[in-house]
Amino acid sequence: MKELKTLFDHVREKKLQQEQPLAARMRPRTLEEYIGQEHILAPGRLLRRAIQADQLSSLIFYGPPGTGKT
Repeated sequence: MKELKTLFDHVREKKLQQEQPLAARMRPRTLEEYIGQEHILAPGRLLRRAIQADQLSSLIFYGPPGTGKT
């Protein structure tokens, strides 16, 4: 059985979201929110098709620190 949310639950959740670190708040939630990665995430590209088909295998990303390999 699902619990009903109250007004106070909504306020608490909103406050928790606002208190998250900037990195957590700015993290892309969908593939469309990724910027500057069209060469690998554009519609029809291999990585995007693998993600959409839920057929990812092990991948090794290489690059300088801070470029979003994680």
